[in-house]
Amino acid sequence: MRRLLFACLLMGAAHAFAFDRLQVEGYTLPNGLQLLLKPGTERGHVAIRLVVGVGLDDFRCEDKELPHLFEHLLFSGIDGGDEGDLEERMQALGGEWNAYTSNADTTFVIEAPAYNQRKVLDLLLAILTRTELTDAHINAAKQVVEREDGGHYSRLQRLLDRQDLGHTASNQLAVELGLKCAERAEVNHLTRDQLQKLRKDWYAPNNMTLIVVGDLDKLLPAYLERTYGQLTPVEPSDHLPLPQIQQAAAAHRELIHGWLGNSAKLHWLLPEPVLDDQHDETYDLLKDYLDWALYRQLRLKHGLSYGPWAEREVLGGVGFLSLNADLEREDLSEAEQVLQDLKTQLLKDGLDPATFARLQQAAIARQAWAVQGNSALADYYWSATSDYDNGHFSDPAKRIKAVKLDEANQTLRELLKQPGYWRIEKPLLSYDSLSGLGVGLLGVIAILWVSVRRYRKRVVQ
Repeated sequence: MRRLLFACLLMGAAHAFAFDRLQVEGYTLPNGLQLLLKPGTERGHVAIRLVVGVGLDDFRCEDKELPHLFEHLLFSGIDGGDEGDLEERMQALGGEWNAYTSNADTTFVIEAPAYNQRKVLDLLLAILTRTELTDAHINAAKQVVEREDGGHYSRLQRLLDRQDLGHTASNQLAVELGLKCAERAEVNHLTRDQLQKLRKDWYAPNNMTLIVVGDLDKLLPAYLERTYGQLTPVEPSDHLPLPQIQQAAAAHRELIHGWLGNSAKLHWLLPEPVLDDQHDETYDLLKDYLDWALYRQLRLKHGLSYGPWAEREVLGGVGFLSLNADLEREDLSEAEQVLQDLKTQLLKDGLDPATFARLQQAAIARQAWAVQGNSALADYYWSATSDYDNGHFSDPAKRIKAVKLDEANQTLRELLKQPGYWRIEKPLLSYDSLSGLGVGLLGVIAILWVSVRRYRKRVVQ
C-alpha cells in the first residue's frame, strides 16, 4: 500500500516539487536498498546512479585495485556475450553508461531515454547478477586497469615512488605523512577468489543506493520492488579506518618533475583543524577568500603568477587546504615571501569584513544555478547522500549563511598558526643551467684538447 501511495505521489505532485532540488522522495526496500527518486525538469530523459558502498580505501595497499578491477569486470559481458555485445545492448536501448571507482564508493552512471528506463535498469541488474568471473574476463579487465593506471609499473617507477620522486606535491606529502601508499597498487596478483569475496561481501542491496532523476515511469516504484527488491542482503562489512598522520614530514622540499624548463609550481599545504559545525562550508569560504587574496597579491600586485589558486583536498583521513602558484623558477623565493607576508597580515588583521561578506553572498547566490538538469541533480544527490533525511537534503545556502565572520577568523588563525608544508615542483634543469653546463662541457673539452696537443708536442720533441 505504501508503494502505491508513493507512485500516486510521483504522478500527482511531480510538477509541484520538480523544481525544488532539495526535496526528494526516498525510501528503503525491505532488503536494505536505498532509493532516491526525483522527477526532473527535462522531459524524455532519466539519469541513473547506482552507488555501491565500496572503494579503494576499503582495502590495504597491495589490494587497493580490487574494487576497480571488479568494476571493469562487470562490463565484460553476460549470457555468453563479450564486452562489445554488452555495449551493443545498451546502444540498442539508446543509453550510455560508465562507472567510477573512488576512494569511498563505486558508482555506475547511466543516461537513458525515459521510455526505456526499466529496460536499462534490467540490463544494469543483469550485469550485477549474471556477470561470470572467468579467467578470460579477469585477464582482459586486468589489462584495462593497468593501462588506465599508466601502463606497466616498471622497476624504475617503483624505485622513484619509494624515494618519493614519482608523486605530485600533495601525494608526496601524503606518502611522507603515512596517509597514502608509497607504491602504486598492481592487479596481476589479484585472484578470482578475492573478486568473488568482494562481490559477496559488498555488492549487496543493503550496501547500495539507487538514484533516478528525470521523466520517471509511473510504475517505477513497483518495478524496483519487484526486481531490485529481490536481491539478497548480507551482513554488513566493516570499512577500514581512514589513515591519520602517523609520521613527520619535511617542512620544505623540492620535487623534480621533468628534465628541462624554466617553470615551477609552489605549494603550501596546511592541515585543516576539525570543526564541530559547518566544517566544509567554513573552509570552502576560506578557500574562496584565499583564492581571491592570492590573485590580488601574486598576479595583480606582484605579477608573479597568472593563475594562482587555493584548493581543498582530502589525503587519507585528513583534510588539507593549499595555496598554489605557477611561477618562473627565478621567482620562487619572492613568491614564497609574498605568501609569508600574506600569512602575517591575516594573522594580524584577520579577514576583511566587506570581502568576506561579498564572497559569502556570491557562494550563496551560486546555489541558485549550481545544479541544472537531470544529470547534474543525480550527481548532486550522489555526492550529498549523507545530508539526506526525511525527504529532504539539507540546504547548502543556509549552511553557508550560518558561517559567521568571527568563527571564520578563528578558524583561519588556527589554520595559519601551523607552519604547514612547502613543496616545490620543478624540472631538473633550467634552460640557463643547461646552457651553463654546455659551456662548461665545451670548456672541459677544449682544455683536454689543448692538453693532449701539448703532450704530443713534448713527446715528438
